[in-house]
Amino acid sequence: MSKQQGGKRGLAACCARLASPRLHHASLHATHLRSRSPPASSSYLGTPLLPAPFFRTNSNLPLPTARRTFPSLRHAMAMQPPSSGDEADALLPRSDSAGRRRSSPVQSASPRPPGAGPRRQSSFRHDVGHAASETYLVTRLTFTLLQYLGLGYRWMRQLLALAVYAVLLMPGFLQVGFYYFFSSQVRRSIVYGEQPRNRLDLYIPKDNRRPCPVVAFVTGGAWIIGYKAWGALLGRRLAERGIIVACIDYRNFPQGTISDMVSDASQGISFVCNNIASYGGDPNQIYLMGQSAGAHISACVLMEQAVKESSGQPISWSVTQTKAYFGLSGGYNLHNLVDHFHQRGLNRSIFFSIMDGEESLSRYSPEIVVKESSARTIALLPRIFLMHGTDDYSIPSSASRTFVDILQQAGAQAKLLLYEGKTHTDIFIQDPLRGGRDPLVEDVLSVIHADDATRRNTASVPTPRRLVFEWQLQLARWISPF
Repeated sequence: MSKQQGGKRGLAACCARLASPRLHHASLHATHLRSRSPPASSSYLGTPLLPAPFFRTNSNLPLPTARRTFPSLRHAMAMQPPSSGDEADALLPRSDSAGRRRSSPVQSASPRPPGAGPRRQSSFRHDVGHAASETYLVTRLTFTLLQYLGLGYRWMRQLLALAVYAVLLMPGFLQVGFYYFFSSQVRRSIVYGEQPRNRLDLYIPKDNRRPCPVVAFVTGGAWIIGYKAWGALLGRRLAERGIIVACIDYRNFPQGTISDMVSDASQGISFVCNNIASYGGDPNQIYLMGQSAGAHISACVLMEQAVKESSGQPISWSVTQTKAYFGLSGGYNLHNLVDHFHQRGLNRSIFFSIMDGEESLSRYSPEIVVKESSARTIALLPRIFLMHGTDDYSIPSSASRTFVDILQQAGAQAKLLLYEGKTHTDIFIQDPLRGGRDPLVEDVLSVIHADDATRRNTASVPTPRRLVFEWQLQLARWISPF
């Protein structure tokens, strides 16, 4: 057996070992619900596999390119467990005591009737256990993936820098985490679809006596470590200013590829457009926003939806329902970023696997899609604001500048906002933790308030306080791997 084959089989075995305890529990639960005897077990690399009913439910995680690149990864990733207990339930067919199928998880996401009391908050032990189990699983899987794919010293050094960066900013992260888990203004893990991680968080303003503007936000994370909670700081800041924020989660690689991410994000946006009025949002004032990889994914969703709508294809939401799009520190032409990411440690073969193969780069490059789109498609696009720090080394600011030029040449309304001397994380993490007026938040609010003059008076809103000392922010900025 070659060293490469051994590495691949080792990765699959490790992924299966990580998944097996929770999968065993899920399979027993499924068997109990169906009132059947336990099915015959099978094995792969010596690890028990899922019973057939659950395997069929969870087998719709397409990894077309990853399967070609890492054949032994296919079965292990098909067994990847949901990130929490409620997500395991979302994957299993539901039935009552009489054997009748119960309603789908999407239906359970609808808000409670007006006369019902407030939802009971989860216990501290449940919340902490939930977060710890997700962190443990993702961390171990990430390190194992890096080890067996041979990314070596450079990625390990980046991960160490990330750990030190997180420790330096931990005082602020803990305060934001407390707000995220215990604030009555945060509605966590609302189900918007049937796939794993089809969840979103809502940040509701205290004063929601009348419908509020809404920002549908797609978080970043290099297409690998994205999570809806990464938007907690932005959600808190905008909610303090009277804006509802919906942070949409989606499958990451290797649980899914870019096609799955775009599909998940589109379904989450559809849920917001069609249901946000029930949560106090104004369906006529919906804004789309994405950061880093999330900016790329949301731009792909926007262009894909515009193409479908202009060609008369069936749609579940309309591009015209979005008032504006905010792209923060995103990359919009994948062909121009392959070598850049490779030099920064994201191996070409991994990047191609994430993007469904090298042949799919053009399809998932919004800049190229705009060039090839008809005038009818471009006319459907909302106003587009691209925001970027000039000292961003993760994704150069030239990516936003070029995309704005292409959009303007095509006839779209596009504007570039550059933040002098700001890095990839400055405008999204360090600046909000610093307190005071946040340039990014102020720019977003200026656009939203221009559409709603009645909300321009923000004099009564207190200035956000500092969450982290300045020396910690400066040191974190210096050591940041981004």
